[in-house]
Amino acid sequence: MQHPAVPAYQAEPDVVRALGRVAVFMGGDSAEREVSLKSGKAVLAALVSAGVDAFALDVQGCLLKTVENPEFDRVFIALHGRGGEDGTLQAILSQAGIPYTGSEVMASSLAMDKLRTKYVFAGCGLPTPQFKTMSAAGEAEQIVQELRSPLSVKPSREGSSIGIRKVHTAVELAEAFEAAAALDSSVLVEEWIEGPEFTVSLLQDRALPAIGLSTDHVFYDYDAKYLADDTRYRIPCGLAPEDEARLQNLALEAFRVVGCRTWGRVDIMQDGDGEFWLLEVNTVPGMTDHSLVPMSAKAAGISFEELVVRILLDTLEGANA
Repeated sequence: MQHPAVPAYQAEPDVVRALGRVAVFMGGDSAEREVSLKSGKAVLAALVSAGVDAFALDVQGCLLKTVENPEFDRVFIALHGRGGEDGTLQAILSQAGIPYTGSEVMASSLAMDKLRTKYVFAGCGLPTPQFKTMSAAGEAEQIVQELRSPLSVKPSREGSSIGIRKVHTAVELAEAFEAAAALDSSVLVEEWIEGPEFTVSLLQDRALPAIGLSTDHVFYDYDAKYLADDTRYRIPCGLAPEDEARLQNLALEAFRVVGCRTWGRVDIMQDGDGEFWLLEVNTVPGMTDHSLVPMSAKAAGISFEELVVRILLDTLEGANA
């Protein structure tokens, strides 16, 4: 659905002064490097357009080098995946006293691990599909008996749907496990929820308009997210107002119990009975031309430029007090 263009955004001079020099960290060494480069370039262009003094830094190799004699005042993290999204970079920047965007160490580390995020959801009584952890292909038969087919097989600590497969049989599960285990020593198997998929973006403790997703792929995979031009995005999401409010409240609750701050995205499925099921929390979502957070912000009347500046504003001292 087309939305009216939002007005051009310029940061106020005092905001520009307060933010100082901003480094946009992008790239990295994870499997999501190419997506991160696209996100980082888009964020940088938006910050510069808004009047912020910003530059790009392709972070590769030892992350400790990023805080040696830094020539910046704060960091906009556009690194996806391991190293940039899992608490490692957040810990280094925190120790160096350098403000950065997004969630802090604990929430970043937890949200990156889908298995442990689901433990938190389950422990807090939040709805999430039944699941098992899998450590060997020989467990496939037992898991298929314990969980309802079809199943989703995921590396626990990869993003952008990398390594995810839908399976129906023990043979398929064993094969999918081997592929996922090649990416991560922790493999998550969960019941596949048949029904529409939704994503809810969060900005400064507010849920933005939900997006309904549909694709001709088996699911909303890497190609559907970043490459395909036939993925369908529904804003409004197609739910009745009271159901969208319920969806948004669930996303906010999930975001809060994981301990996230400032911005992120929560992915949720709806089953045939209309019930919602939490999949995961993303603490550094994509910010490319195909990405969902900017799309949702635009539907709320927030331009890309305003979005990135608002995310940065929470790095100022006292912003999260």
